[in-house]
Amino acid sequence: METQKENAFNVIGIAVRTTNEDGKSSKDIPELWTRFMSENIPAQITGKLDECIYCLYTEYEKDHTRPYTTILGCRVDSIQEIPDGLVGRTVEEGMYNRFVAKGNLMEGAVFNEWLKIWNSDIDRAFTTDYEVYGEASQDPVNGEADIFVAVK
Repeated sequence: METQKENAFNVIGIAVRTTNEDGKSSKDIPELWTRFMSENIPAQITGKLDECIYCLYTEYEKDHTRPYTTILGCRVDSIQEIPDGLVGRTVEEGMYNRFVAKGNLMEGAVFNEWLKIWNSDIDRAFTTDYEVYGEASQDPVNGEADIFVAVK
């Protein structure tokens, strides 16, 4: 785990309001991914800065045990013009702990890393946390995804 300052950036994508209570997020987030891929959402996003996919966790009601919003999208230069049906969000500058989920990304590698984070004593800010799926995630069976957790 590394702590580092991250600059503000913008993301446009699709969103769902969910919660970890009663396993709701384990249904909602995979459905969001399915929609993201099947509707080819990345092709609908203009002004993309790269081909990475970002998964934001934001608008926390309190902490990871209460409702929050998940946004799946791409990093963009601006959120001035958001295509119909999509949402835009600015991730504010802040301090983050960086984790790397390694292994089968389709079978729980990212979720298992989140379990470690949830059970740690990290002083989380609960502003916006996010995952980055870049080049290292192209092989989902033996891939890597970065997880950035906002800290106080």
